Amino acid sequence: MSKTAVSERLETQFNELTRAERQLADTILRSYPASGLGSITSIAEKAGVSTPTVGRLVQKLGFSGFAEYQQQLRSEVESTLANPIAKHDKWTTAAPKEHILNSFTDAVMDNIQQSLANIDIQKFDKSCQLLADPNRCVYVIGGRITHALADYFFLHMQVIRPNITHIETTSNVWPHYLLNLKEGDVIVILDVRRYENNTLKLAEMAAKKGAEIILLTDQWVSPIARLTDIVFSTRIVAPSAWDSSVGSLLLIETMIAQVQELIWPQAKQRIEELESLFDDTRLFRKFV
Repeated sequence: MSKTAVSERLETQFNELTRAERQLADTILRSYPASGLGSITSIAEKAGVSTPTVGRLVQKLGFSGFAEYQQQLRSEVESTLANPIAKHDKWTTAAPKEHILNSFTDAVMDNIQQSLANIDIQKFDKSCQLLADPNRCVYVIGGRITHALADYFFLHMQVIRPNITHIETTSNVWPHYLLNLKEGDVIVILDVRRYENNTLKLAEMAAKKGAEIILLTDQWVSPIARLTDIVFSTRIVAPSAWDSSVGSLLLIETMIAQVQELIWPQAKQRIEELESLFDDTRLFRKFV
């Protein structure tokens, strides 16, 4: 039996799983490894999937069956209990481990680690090269919640390079934006659950015009993914009624940093000019 941890196998193969299998994998990883130690029926019920889905996932992970899968998990639990170093420190030492400050941070850190493990480096580099190409116009759009991230991305990219447009979330004005979109232009789309039908329609129209689509989505993957091979899935589950955007923001800020690096001479000139304009407007206070 391979010594590769179940969690590592899940993270490595996550993008190759079906939607139901991803839902199951997410449930297992959320409270790993205890979440995977129940009966096959209880695990399926907790994840909201069928029992055969559990069996198929176990085999995809390289196990001969559910019994071998659980044997691996029990071995991991025993190793953890035997090693005091495995007990991690609390993020906020003044609060108990189960306090929301610690439990939420634990969840977010897990999201970041698992999201980064699944990023295709070549696709990331390709995305940044597309965004840095001065011959391409760039468009960005978010959804009901992610429009704030889209605005953040737009604001920074607007400083770094010209010809970038933030598409309004109001769908009845989208044809106006699509009118200017040319083949080879880039459209960055943020779409996480619950996936929005209007955003999918916009993506279909942009793809029909030959746009390069960069999709930022969640672990369950937006249906827009069928229109592009540049897809980044970040984990968003947190102990809250709301999903976490930390993983998505990390990816966005990293893209901004890389694009800036790729076109630094031009970006530097634009930043200097912007600062001069700010000085003229006296928008910011100066203390020296």
